[in-house]
Amino acid sequence: MALKASIYKAELQISDMDRNYYQSHPLTIARHPSENEERMMVRLLAFIRHADERLSFTKGISTDDEPDIWQLSLSGEIECWIELGQPDEKRIRKACGRAREVYIYLYSGHGAEIWWEQMAQKLSSINNLHIYNLPANQREQLSQMVQKNMALQATIQDEEIWLSSGELSATINLQCWKE
Repeated sequence: MALKASIYKAELQISDMDRNYYQSHPLTIARHPSENEERMMVRLLAFIRHADERLSFTKGISTDDEPDIWQLSLSGEIECWIELGQPDEKRIRKACGRAREVYIYLYSGHGAEIWWEQMAQKLSSINNLHIYNLPANQREQLSQMVQKNMALQATIQDEEIWLSSGELSATINLQCWKE
């Protein structure tokens, strides 16, 4: 018997002063059986950073031709492709050919550094690709906020993300490795 996705609910209050975006997002997040809570929270962080009324989670891990998150135009074109982890060069080039902007969020510590050393030169000429790394200590702060029903307040200013959930809070400063 196949394992089913675990369902999480998140009520996000986002104040993004960098983009003048202020909105609430009630989300239902399906965590694939092979996805850990840490990765799910990185996915939620990426959603917060790019929040828009047309931004949505996809089937993600369970499909090869979709990212973890994307934003489609009204005519169905991919405006924003958001991928987590360390995709291979072929997948990245395919995404950059299909989407206006592609964002990759790394979160695996030393493994991410090794991946970047191998990929930096190969990806340097791609203009619509953005790569960010989430430092390990900040990833741990995110993981502490996991609950089946989450109420998160997010404030973004000068590219710093401040998250709070009840008594817990985290300050996130993503490392930009390719802009």
